[in-house]
Amino acid sequence: MSPPEIGLLLAIGLGAGLLAGLFGIGGGVVIVPAMVLLASFDQHVAQGTSLLVIIPSAMLGTWTHHRHARFMMRDAVILAAGGVVGALVGSLTALALDEDLLRRLFALLILAVAARMFFSRTRTPDAID
Repeated sequence: MSPPEIGLLLAIGLGAGLLAGLFGIGGGVVIVPAMVLLASFDQHVAQGTSLLVIIPSAMLGTWTHHRHARFMMRDAVILAAGGVVGALVGSLTALALDEDLLRRLFALLILAVAARMFFSRTRTPDAID
């Protein structure tokens, strides 16, 4: 691997880590598109790599939030249980899909999430049941 390739991957990792810590987003939102568009990775390889990369980033971010009492262990354990099963099923499904279809589905997901966030209203404490 050449020094420019190493530099590009470090920059992608730095950007993903910064955004993960700032916004709590998974690395896949940043890492996968960056690896595919900037580093010419195959969609499957980018997704598989992203899944491993987010582990240390998520652990450090979680530890930081835990130190500031912004962490719900019970909820995290329940979410993790579902996440483990979902990751297995999702990974097997992704590997069965054509790369072009997978890339398009990923782009649609990102657009749908962005639209939902852009057009949703923040609930005020008075509006919460």
